[in-house]
Amino acid sequence: MLLKIALPNKGRLSEEVRELFNDAGLEVRARGERALTASLGGEFEAIFVRAQDIPEFVADGAAHAGVTGWDLVNEAGRELEHLMDLEFGRCRLVVAAREESGIGHANDVRDGMRVASCFPRLTQDYFARRGQSVTVVPVSGAAEIAPHLGIADIVVDLTSTGSTLKMNGLREVATVLESSARLVACRTNVPEARRKLEELKLALGSVLAARGKRYLMANVPKDELPRVREVLPGLNGPTVVDVLDGGRFVAVHAVVPAKTIYRTVNALKTLGCEGILVTRIERLVA
Repeated sequence: MLLKIALPNKGRLSEEVRELFNDAGLEVRARGERALTASLGGEFEAIFVRAQDIPEFVADGAAHAGVTGWDLVNEAGRELEHLMDLEFGRCRLVVAAREESGIGHANDVRDGMRVASCFPRLTQDYFARRGQSVTVVPVSGAAEIAPHLGIADIVVDLTSTGSTLKMNGLREVATVLESSARLVACRTNVPEARRKLEELKLALGSVLAARGKRYLMANVPKDELPRVREVLPGLNGPTVVDVLDGGRFVAVHAVVPAKTIYRTVNALKTLGCEGILVTRIERLVA
């Protein structure tokens, strides 16, 4: 059974998704740059579509699973199974208003105001939950220009750093939704399909778990082991191995956070450790 996975066909999200699948051993093998399908290691097939169309493709059964933004999944409003957060493509859907508008909080939005957004469903639902009656103005892009053109009072738009909003004289006043890339699937009770989806989750998850981690090995003085354990907690504590003819040394192996590796190595040197080796980890299955 060949499972079809809908992937974004272009943009930064597409690049990050391809990198993840390649690192997981599911190399994207397309016949050309404009190919609409590609092999993913034999058991999966990729189909390339617009990110905003992926929830529809998956919900309608044209693909067994797909990767797209959580914002697009919620905007589509289709019933999908959420399999995992892929931890990249992070952004926020926010309410923003002109600096001089006097709107500093969502409570300041008055009934009857016009709201421009590429996410009309999420926008309408957000204000409806708050009991505020607004008029949603759907736009296909560049929502931040709408208040300056007089076609809307405020906007609901995506941002990651907020710099684009500030550049256009807008300030955030509320967050509607936190988003990132997600793996979603159509609901199925077919055993083989379920098994392959779990295998896909394991493959992708092992790559994500390895990111930000390093594998460290060092020769450690035996009498310093208690202090080394404090420096190298590892996943379940460091692995300690006798060194052949090592005398007063033992070999210690541990998985450590990459962001603290500089301090970790210095701490180990202070304790008299030798032969310290740090390597990257491709996949990590807990």
